[in-house]
Amino acid sequence: MNAAAQGAATRSRLITYGLSLLVLAVVLVEAVNIGFYDPWGDDFFLFRMQGILAGVSMSALTWIMFGSLFALLMAGLPLAFVAGGLGVVFLYLLGDAAMLNIIPSRIFPMMTNPDLAAIPLFIFMATMLEKAGLIEELFDAVYQWMGGLHGGLAVATIVASTLLAAMVGVVGAAIVTMGIIALPAMLKRKYDPEIAIGSIMAGGTLGVLIPPSILAILYAVVAQQSVGELYLGSVMPGLLLSSLYILYVVVRTTLKPELGPPVPVEERLSLKEKLLLVRGLIAPILLVAMVLGLLFAGIATPVEAAGLGSLGAMAVAALHKRLTLKALIAASAETVKATSMVLWIIFGASIFVGLYILQGGQAFITDAILGTGWNSYGILFLMMFLLVILGMFLDWVGILLLAVPIFVPIVQSLTFDGLFGMPGPSPDAVVLWFGVLYLINMQMSFLSPPFGYALFYIRGVAPPEITMATIFRSSLVFLGIQVLALALVVIFPVIATGLPDMVYGR
Repeated sequence: MNAAAQGAATRSRLITYGLSLLVLAVVLVEAVNIGFYDPWGDDFFLFRMQGILAGVSMSALTWIMFGSLFALLMAGLPLAFVAGGLGVVFLYLLGDAAMLNIIPSRIFPMMTNPDLAAIPLFIFMATMLEKAGLIEELFDAVYQWMGGLHGGLAVATIVASTLLAAMVGVVGAAIVTMGIIALPAMLKRKYDPEIAIGSIMAGGTLGVLIPPSILAILYAVVAQQSVGELYLGSVMPGLLLSSLYILYVVVRTTLKPELGPPVPVEERLSLKEKLLLVRGLIAPILLVAMVLGLLFAGIATPVEAAGLGSLGAMAVAALHKRLTLKALIAASAETVKATSMVLWIIFGASIFVGLYILQGGQAFITDAILGTGWNSYGILFLMMFLLVILGMFLDWVGILLLAVPIFVPIVQSLTFDGLFGMPGPSPDAVVLWFGVLYLINMQMSFLSPPFGYALFYIRGVAPPEITMATIFRSSLVFLGIQVLALALVVIFPVIATGLPDMVYGR
């Protein structure tokens, strides 16, 4: 961990300890007051605060609630506990003890939603394949096949990341692993650092979009959308983005070969040796094809497909003689950590957003957005812009829980007739189409300075001579490509809705 990260972590801990001590001091003072002076506690601080915000206007409440949320998040406190804690505080400040019933009423439906069980299973599948060393083999095979081209290593990185996204669906793991494997190889070959770093970050973020994306499952749960349909809808946009990344690298390195020189002829493998490398990837690729095929065909539910994927990942690891007790324990521990983080954010943000909607926040935001007088595409642009801004400061799960419950009803109320003479999405496909746009937007959030997660994932594995300024610059071109892909899916909705329409016969 570098000095900046250590300093941020220290500040976050100090703020957390300070707030905890403040709350503890208030509680202790009130306990003494209640115990020794006024057993009913009617005249003391905490009890006088109850319902103090009940008469505040919705506009002021919006600023108070979200202002306090952003202030604490900017202080470095974790979203799960900030959102949940503020939700409980505002429950008390807005009403009485009876309003605390909102907490179980918001959390219990989430806990009993069967689709969420797919999250730990897909995460375990990803970590098991990673612990089995299959990611290194994947990159090595693609590297040997494409290394002889101009920019071939960067292209190999993007292709490997695309395949990796279909295997793991976890952005952090993909970027860190490819950064460790691919970045030294490209820098050794004198690749332009911005192309090398940008291709790793952009390729790694494909895990947000390409199935089995964890974020897609969460969006489907929150928006009450079919996971299978959303997975199908995100396939073509994911491949489109991957192709645009590759096209950029090929064109750029063809025009300026020194930016991405090919691997020397003497270091290239023969065709037979390349085919032998591919042989080791047959099992994991068949596993991914089986999992997604069962899901897309409607034969298995997301949970069933994820369960088969987890079992298959262990079988693939055993086939490669890498199924060890140590690997199982490590994969299980990482699964528990990642799943716990996601679920705590879901619970905390659900309480916060649920209270806001209950107070009339949904109607307030809807009136504010519709009151702009813009047409449906102008409102869609505004939503995408707000998501980009949120993506600069919040993580993807937090944005999902804060924005999607408010945005989806607005989108459902609008009519999209199409742009530039092209047909718009059908009314029953609007939520699916918006979900794909949302997933593309979340890819942008990973690359958006100053706080995009991908920027700091790659910083953690990059050599010291690679500065944050270089990393920021390397993200900008690929951010532009993501904006282009987003615009294409807006103009041509069939990119997102075509496959689901074909498979499900809409």
